[in-house]
Amino acid sequence: MRHALIPLAALLIAGAAIAGDWAPAPAPLMSRFAKDVSPDRVHPEYPRPQMVRADWLNLNGLWDYAVTRKEAPQPQAWQGKILVPFPVESALSGVRKVFSPHERLWYRRTFEVPKGFRGKRLLLHFGAVDWEATAYVNGKEAGTHRGGYDAFTFDITEALQPDGPQELVVAILDATGGIQPKGKQTCGSLAALGTLGYTCSSGIWQTVWLEPVPLAYVESLLIDPDVDAGLVRVMVKGAGQWRKPPTAEVVVRAGGRKIGSARAIVDSTAEVKIPDATLWSPDAPFLYDLSVKLGSDEVESYFGMRKIALGKDEQGFVRILLNGKPVFQVGPLDQGYWPDGLYTAPTDEALRYDLELTRKLGMNATRKHVKIEPARWYYWCDKLGVLVWQDMPSSGDTKSPEGQKQFEAELKAMVAGLRNHPSVVMWVIFNEGWGQYDTERLTDLVKQADPTRLVNSASGGKIYPLVGDIIDDHGYWIPRALKQDGRRAVVVGEFGGRALVIPGHVITEKVFGHPGGTCLASPWELTRHYIALLRHVHEEREKNGLCAAIYTQLSDIEAECNGFVTYDRAVVKMDASEVAAANRGQLPPPTEFRVLSPLGQGRDAKEPVLWRITLERPPDDWLKPDFGDSAWQQAPAGFGKGNWRTQWTTPDLWMRREFTLGPNKLKAPELIVHHDRHVEIYLNGVLASRINGYSIEPQEFEIRPEAVASLKPGRNVLAVRASKGDGGQYIDVGLVDPR
Repeated sequence: MRHALIPLAALLIAGAAIAGDWAPAPAPLMSRFAKDVSPDRVHPEYPRPQMVRADWLNLNGLWDYAVTRKEAPQPQAWQGKILVPFPVESALSGVRKVFSPHERLWYRRTFEVPKGFRGKRLLLHFGAVDWEATAYVNGKEAGTHRGGYDAFTFDITEALQPDGPQELVVAILDATGGIQPKGKQTCGSLAALGTLGYTCSSGIWQTVWLEPVPLAYVESLLIDPDVDAGLVRVMVKGAGQWRKPPTAEVVVRAGGRKIGSARAIVDSTAEVKIPDATLWSPDAPFLYDLSVKLGSDEVESYFGMRKIALGKDEQGFVRILLNGKPVFQVGPLDQGYWPDGLYTAPTDEALRYDLELTRKLGMNATRKHVKIEPARWYYWCDKLGVLVWQDMPSSGDTKSPEGQKQFEAELKAMVAGLRNHPSVVMWVIFNEGWGQYDTERLTDLVKQADPTRLVNSASGGKIYPLVGDIIDDHGYWIPRALKQDGRRAVVVGEFGGRALVIPGHVITEKVFGHPGGTCLASPWELTRHYIALLRHVHEEREKNGLCAAIYTQLSDIEAECNGFVTYDRAVVKMDASEVAAANRGQLPPPTEFRVLSPLGQGRDAKEPVLWRITLERPPDDWLKPDFGDSAWQQAPAGFGKGNWRTQWTTPDLWMRREFTLGPNKLKAPELIVHHDRHVEIYLNGVLASRINGYSIEPQEFEIRPEAVASLKPGRNVLAVRASKGDGGQYIDVGLVDPR
């Protein structure tokens, strides 16, 4: 099998509707991939790349839908058409309606069984449905599944009519809270627009498909590469009917050439030697092909030979090792949201784009944040060489026994469902203490289910002594390595989060960034801030044993504008080449500045830096160069509550300072600002910058071109208005120019 996936003999879109029957629902923003979505071709790719059969029937497309009260029976009339597999709240579903926990969502469609499928068992597969799904075929219940992220299957053979159309109805409940793991979904809105929650994704949100199988067939594969032993172990789990346990034949190939084979009784392990194995890594993501026969059933798969482990370097730091060598991991927090499809990417190309962008930005890892993706996303990680930290979606209730039982059932399903992907190197059980409980027991549970990967018990949550493999801190302003304990690797699971609004590519004017709502003014500023953060990351790597850093985040999402790329994936917001170099550790030397006006509490201040200040609102012309400020108080910078030279405790502060420039032409003057919270800065009466949020150390900010143009040899005036926020308050402003 080649990993672009071979053409399949019966890749059919059953009951396809013409494009004129459907249009996306009106929405504030659509991705650039939305134009490629149509009812007759919606996620047509084979949905399970690690267990491929030649014959299958895709049920994606237009279905009837209706929303009823939770307790109501199946409706007799339908309210319209919905495009599967997009959530009912999404624009691409064609519906885009709020779905309540007190309601039931119904889907209906018909299909005909292809002639080639007859005489075989027929399996109905769901990639994922959020959250409780019950399927009926020709009025007979086929089964019920609870869980919003894992794939499930019903054998519908006995419910089929001898011929003609077959009716499929699916009934769905989704409370988006309570006992169910939900990630960052927030119930009750089409655009949550909060800082910690997003629009929920109810109903069918991954591919639905049919597959014929013989009486005895391959139910699943468990693939365990062993780099040290130079072999791969494959357990073929079977299902169906047989008189005696059949024997499975396993064949491994590389580039079409047979490497080895083995046979084993079903539900036992076959071992295939891999001489001189080509190892999988981000730099060379080589995949072996795997063929499995069980009686008349044949499936195609693949695997990568790789080993993830911990070990100490020459300095005694515990490092994350890939194939026995330290690998420093840098990647984005990837939440997998889309403005038009929400949980569901518009196309397979869209899934791939996010990962190709990750690699283009010089990153070798990604943290899939409190969401589980379709199998094809992990396939692209395997193909493109992206190391995956896989989060368990956070639960709304882990205090009750029922909530804990459901969380653990879905946790086990996540590990079992993704265990064969070489790209997945770490399981993350909890995020920032959200619902965190029984940490040691659950870490052991995951370790027993999968001893081949690292376990991050709590990313940014409560860290227990000697539990799991990872010590993980979240440091949004400055990424720092916590102290190692000699056993676990130290990582920064989240940092950064600097925001930049690109007009025309947001869904709301009320935007958010980390930390403290900070929003920068230009791609130049955002890139400079990112490089400064990566300088800290690589210093911590060398000095304190930091092993990985995850930046918040890959894309903007709803009100959060802190992505590398806009929510619609139309604009990359930083200089990609500079970011890629920084991620690889190729950092430019620190810029040396000529100080034009020093910070009051900066290292360049040889003596107190005096400003004229007032705490009472001045006349409107206070920012003009010729304004008379002799009546204002003279005081040394910086200003703020607490450990600052001059105490500032009122809501607002106005500041003025004169400085002199020589005849030499300025190169690219910048502001250096240490602030909390809102700041307006003027040069010679011209607005130079508006800055929101706060910083825990001085940061560089770009000056608007018209303000740069106002600078001249001789006397110049720097004027500042600072306003406090909800927390602390302080301000210190300087002006520099590169040497």
